[in-house]
Amino acid sequence: MEILYYLPYLIGLLIQVTAILHFIRRRPETYWIFLIVFLGPLGSIIYLLLVAMPDFVSIRQTFLGVPRRGRIVELEAAVRENPSPANFEELGDLYMENSEFDKARTAFGSAITAHSDSLHPFYRRALCALKLNDPTAAIPDMERVLAKEPDYDFNRAGGLLAQACAQAGQSEKAEALFRKAIASSTLSETYLNYADFLASQGRHAEARQWVQKVVDKGLTAPSYLRRQERPWIRRACEMLKQMPA
Repeated sequence: MEILYYLPYLIGLLIQVTAILHFIRRRPETYWIFLIVFLGPLGSIIYLLLVAMPDFVSIRQTFLGVPRRGRIVELEAAVRENPSPANFEELGDLYMENSEFDKARTAFGSAITAHSDSLHPFYRRALCALKLNDPTAAIPDMERVLAKEPDYDFNRAGGLLAQACAQAGQSEKAEALFRKAIASSTLSETYLNYADFLASQGRHAEARQWVQKVVDKGLTAPSYLRRQERPWIRRACEMLKQMPA
């Protein structure tokens, strides 16, 4: 009978975990994670009803493990019958996971055309543009996202906008954006992109300092964080080898 006493707590925890998993997958506006964490099961229920319910198919895919290619085929047929923003967004996400960035960008564009009220398709379309070496196209989408959510995707968006401006040859703007990004973010990706930018400007000593910050994470971070940082640390070590002393 003791299990009955703990059952409400277990159900509440399950609801909260479900909401957090969906948030991590879809990256909606940042304020939702505070609602989930601080209001607990009540906030999680509100999130699931208002945000996740229209995307129930995506949650089903996460938990049932529907094969990606099969789900893509289903969605390609679904958008012909029901060209809803949610269907196009999920299709774009799956294309991205499959490294089909051109198709993903088209899908996110269709979600936007279908009047999606989320920042998600704008952000993901910008990511696709960066993957396709089209930084000029990424800039307006990323700026739109940051205008509404300055810390979008845990401050990653600001660093990526700076990177897009650097790749587009907008050096002064990139410098200002990078400085703003590193003031509020400790993401290794942002540090290394800033180091790349500094090196391209001939500022190798400064670049080495930012690369070294990433390497130092491998020495001081706890083990679980080192595992997450391993690709960035590897890239940082390669950058140090290639930079002038």
